[in-house]
Amino acid sequence: MVISVKKEQSPQPMILTDLLARHQNLRMHAHDGLMLDGRPLTPIARDHGTPAWIMSATTIRGRYAALAAALAPTGAHIHYAVKANDHLAILTLLARCGAGADVVSLGELTRALRAGIPPARIVFSGVGKSTDELTAALTENIAQINIESAEELDQLAAIATRLNRPARIAFRLNPDIDAGTHHHISTGRLGDKFGIPIADIPALYTRASEHPCLIPVGLALHIGSQITSPAPYRAAFARTASLVRALRAAGHTVTTLDCGGGLGIAYADEAPLSLPAYTAAIAQSLVPLDLSLMVEPGRYLVGPAGLLLARVILRKNARPRPFLVLDAAMTDLARPALYGAFHAILPLAPHHLHAPLAPLDVVGPVCESTDVLARARPLPSLEAGDFVAILDTGAYGAVMSSTYNARPLAPQILIDGARADLIRPRQPLAELWQHEIVPPAP
Repeated sequence: MVISVKKEQSPQPMILTDLLARHQNLRMHAHDGLMLDGRPLTPIARDHGTPAWIMSATTIRGRYAALAAALAPTGAHIHYAVKANDHLAILTLLARCGAGADVVSLGELTRALRAGIPPARIVFSGVGKSTDELTAALTENIAQINIESAEELDQLAAIATRLNRPARIAFRLNPDIDAGTHHHISTGRLGDKFGIPIADIPALYTRASEHPCLIPVGLALHIGSQITSPAPYRAAFARTASLVRALRAAGHTVTTLDCGGGLGIAYADEAPLSLPAYTAAIAQSLVPLDLSLMVEPGRYLVGPAGLLLARVILRKNARPRPFLVLDAAMTDLARPALYGAFHAILPLAPHHLHAPLAPLDVVGPVCESTDVLARARPLPSLEAGDFVAILDTGAYGAVMSSTYNARPLAPQILIDGARADLIRPRQPLAELWQHEIVPPAP
């Protein structure tokens, strides 16, 4: 029977000063305008053009340190979920902090290794790993492969046998927990494509234990993304603890547990996940089992560290509300179109902070009706040429960008103290068709 946790209410728009106050890395200077880590953003927008992605190294380090300190009593290790933001500069920064990696593709595995994350701190997750991906994971001798199905277990067994390499595996269970998040980012309910029903795991654990090339070391789970309540974690960890005890009672060795990720942040007026409450859930159910624990945060570490700079192309007066058309679009930031996700929007100019607000629909120029970044958003009277910052886009922002409508990928800039380094230039137009082949005329 599924355990359902009441969903949080959708975040409501806030006045601009309140939004600014909730972001400790931002402040509005009376003359220089909006600043990130003390760095004015308007000159960056002018120098690099818009749209442009901005990331704060200081914010990432601070959030990693806070999470590591909260987890210290549990002994859990941090394995960054590379899918949230896979830029080599971000991965290298987190590797220097001590993070491992949770990867879901050969590309992510290669990026993590390139960034200096040792194989012994890499876990491979994902519901559909190819033969090439499993072969690479075994060849690189990574820490663990999370098995998502009986079919994948057979697939890996065949590869491990052919290579004559041991495969350390954990079984990803599906605890049938409704995490109370958007259904597009829920991963732990019966019917979701992820994981194995709890009832099926003992037999699979036995089968793996009897195979000469498979080494079952434990379990893994992940129940969803952007979770802001500890209740679904408590429920999932309790079910997992029961399974660990049952497996051990049957004579199996269970030494590791991948607790997954999904730690939610505040995009507007919602409360972020409480770290003390989260770690208390781990301590209550899992610490007594004497397991080697790991967590897979992505959004929590990098989401609040990023923003997307954009310029107003025009203000289109229409009914029932005017449209504010930006040069940023769903091709840059896909989350609003995919999930109806909320991202706060702040003007860069200081005189707009306390100006009267009126509801506007904020859209991009892409030829799709879903290219809407915000609806009925209270904003000042912005006009063509004004700059804005779309906040909390460090996770699932640039990494999900596309070149639809032949729009080049936006540049990325990393602010680190007094430095503002271009870590990816704007994609040249000619690069859009650089690898396209036109056959000769018949």
